[in-house]
Amino acid sequence: MRADRLVSLVLLLRQRGRLTAATLARELEVSTRTVLRDIEALSAAGVPVYAERGRHGGFALLPGFRTELTGLNHDEALALLTAGSGRGEQVFGLGSALASAMRKVVDALPEGHRAVASDATRRFLVDPETDLLSRRLVGEEIPGTTMIEVRRAVLAGHKLRIRYQASGQTAQWRTVDPIGLVTVRDRGYLLATRSGADRTYRLSRVLDAEELPERAQRPNRVDLDRIWRERSAKFLSGGDHITVLVRVNPALREDLLDTVLAVRAEEPDADGWLRLEVTFQDARHAQWALWQLGMDAEALAPQSLRTSLRDRAAAIAARYEDPS
Repeated sequence: MRADRLVSLVLLLRQRGRLTAATLARELEVSTRTVLRDIEALSAAGVPVYAERGRHGGFALLPGFRTELTGLNHDEALALLTAGSGRGEQVFGLGSALASAMRKVVDALPEGHRAVASDATRRFLVDPETDLLSRRLVGEEIPGTTMIEVRRAVLAGHKLRIRYQASGQTAQWRTVDPIGLVTVRDRGYLLATRSGADRTYRLSRVLDAEELPERAQRPNRVDLDRIWRERSAKFLSGGDHITVLVRVNPALREDLLDTVLAVRAEEPDADGWLRLEVTFQDARHAQWALWQLGMDAEALAPQSLRTSLRDRAAAIAARYEDPS
């Protein structure tokens, strides 16, 4: 355990620069006294860690210090190998790089751990191509050269020129300031700003991309999770979106969720069914989605949706009326 902690301490200092003993203790979940003992142990082992005193002091490594020390334990290596078995990495065009990294992880493991780790990953399956109903999960196709340009601009902090084809529109070139990349259910998104305004671009609709030499106008630090939540909330509150209260047979819950934009509330109903408040793209989308579920779902509100479903059912019944 101590060896793993010493490696973690070195990696923290390498990645984040000067840190106080209190910060290191919090990150490593130990006492400050333990951190001070670990610092002494690293110094004795020849790791060039030094202390800076004063208000903004702390511990740091000498500039340029590098080490091949990784200290991966079995569970850490297993976590990396398992994560690498999913398909999400394909969204950002990192599949080949991840495969290469996984080979290096396996090679770095002690001889006795390699077979165990390889066997363990064969017992985990992440995001197979089909679900239990044999429905194929369709991923997005993004040209490799395009993804490389987008990824480079995001990481380098440079402006990005993209030829983007919005739904139902002609493709156009536009220059954006990239903030970050997000993947959700095998769909990739570029979060950016354009002329200071927030923009979210579907990566599969980026037909061409070019990293520009100019620096992007963006903050040095970013909280992608917060930005994504804010943009999701803004998206759900705009346009012609419709909120529907619906009862559904629990066996068809996932089928319903596959069609909605968001779930706002969910609770069990008195008869064993589920009562959900969900958001659809528009009224037509809601009618189509609930019609697919037949007698296994019932729209409770709004009344306009109930009326449209009733009228549609009446029209179908009339068409198939017995002519005799």
